[in-house]
Amino acid sequence: MALQGSLSELSLPDVIQMVSVSGKTGVFSVTRNDEIGRIYLRSGQIVDAVVGALRGDTAVYEMAIWSEGEFTFNPGEETDSVTIHLSNANLMMEAARRLDEWRVLSRKIPSLDLIPFFKSRDQSDQVTLSPHEWILVTRIDDGHSIEEIAEQLHWSAFDVSKLLFGMITSGLVALRTAGDAARPPTPHQGPNSLTLIGLANRIRSVALDVVGSSGQHTIDKQYAGTRTLIEQGAGFDAIRSMVEQHSNAIALLKGGDIAAMFDEQVRPLLGDANDTPAQR
Repeated sequence: MALQGSLSELSLPDVIQMVSVSGKTGVFSVTRNDEIGRIYLRSGQIVDAVVGALRGDTAVYEMAIWSEGEFTFNPGEETDSVTIHLSNANLMMEAARRLDEWRVLSRKIPSLDLIPFFKSRDQSDQVTLSPHEWILVTRIDDGHSIEEIAEQLHWSAFDVSKLLFGMITSGLVALRTAGDAARPPTPHQGPNSLTLIGLANRIRSVALDVVGSSGQHTIDKQYAGTRTLIEQGAGFDAIRSMVEQHSNAIALLKGGDIAAMFDEQVRPLLGDANDTPAQR
């Protein structure tokens, strides 16, 4: 007979711990709304997990923070895949830690269905963002929920929420429900000109390191043009255009391989969805 129950009554880590002690082989099927996840056990040891685009221990951690949904354990069902090599004790310890941290995050992020948007700020207020925060910034204000943004980036909702928590605390971002009227854009929404100029300067430094003194005049000229566009309100599009200009110039001066190296170094700042916070 399958073991089943509600995540509102029992946390997933507690249920998995109970089953793993018995040394059973089988699969946990976990559902929340339209999401379906699976956690496979072999002789009590967790060997594989998948939910959405997440696989392995990251998928376990993602499902561990679910406070709503249903679970079913079907004994005997097996998998040939082994994506998890941590012991159950270490896996559950990390899952419990994230669950505790999620309780703190949920004070400002009570639901993953909420939609993040940029708050209006003083134009002189400069914001310093990490590479992964820059990636997240490029996905905000399109009307997508936290859950949807996580799916687009192939990140866990936990990682996205952790980054958003800092942005909300600093006053850069706020949350609204889908039923709220979308906030009309204002000149001071999103990263302001000072923040964008700081990012442009970082990209310029990467380009100069790659191309050397022979290309400094060209790189500086492109940077100056980008800075002017940013000051005129061009926003993040000016940054993307600057990177393309730098890449083309480096290809002409140093060759395609060197240009590709430059692209690789600046890609995390421009929203590479394959570079996840968990890989930092």
